[in-house]
Amino acid sequence: MNISVIEARDLCEAWFLCLGKTLDEGYEYRIERGSYSGQRRKELDFAVVRIQYPATKPLVPDVPPGVPPPSTMEYVETYLPYLMTAHKAEEEQYTYGQYLEKQIAEVIRMYRQDGHNTNQAFMAVGDSQSIYLTDPPCLRAIDTRIRDNTLHFVVYFRSWDLWAGFPSNLAAIQLLKEYMAGEIGVADGYIIASSKGLHLYEYAWDLARAVLRRE
Repeated sequence: MNISVIEARDLCEAWFLCLGKTLDEGYEYRIERGSYSGQRRKELDFAVVRIQYPATKPLVPDVPPGVPPPSTMEYVETYLPYLMTAHKAEEEQYTYGQYLEKQIAEVIRMYRQDGHNTNQAFMAVGDSQSIYLTDPPCLRAIDTRIRDNTLHFVVYFRSWDLWAGFPSNLAAIQLLKEYMAGEIGVADGYIIASSKGLHLYEYAWDLARAVLRRE
């Protein structure tokens, strides 16, 4: 398995760089189980993306005229409660927030009351029953680190849709980090994101080429 390391200034640059890397180096295969079963996708074996200034605006990328935007801030704002609160709509199997809501409060308490030098401020998504779901959670962990009075996030996705999921997920995760940093009383820092399943579905290949202005 190849390890792809992407260094980016901000969320938008990270998305553009990952598009190019996946188109050029992604392993192409036909999906046998999961979303878009029967169709093809290009996927990086294992991707690590370090984003130095994830708070830089805009949080979601601009695309050329005629290309449907992969996300919008309006969508991210409606997505944020899904990430941070336990509320679940009737048709939903799960939300990230059902796992994260109490852990967010505990991590804030831990850093404020016990200090910054700990490896225990880790938030998990999913449980032993998640594997039996039709679509198990893609985001599986948000780990945290405070260094030099700055909060950093280290996140892991078991599977990660690069076209639409990546920009929406990271914009919402960045807003969560800003909120937690404010509650703890520290500065806002990096996002380091990793996945063994960062991919582009076949429907998005031409869209990605259009964004990158490739023939």
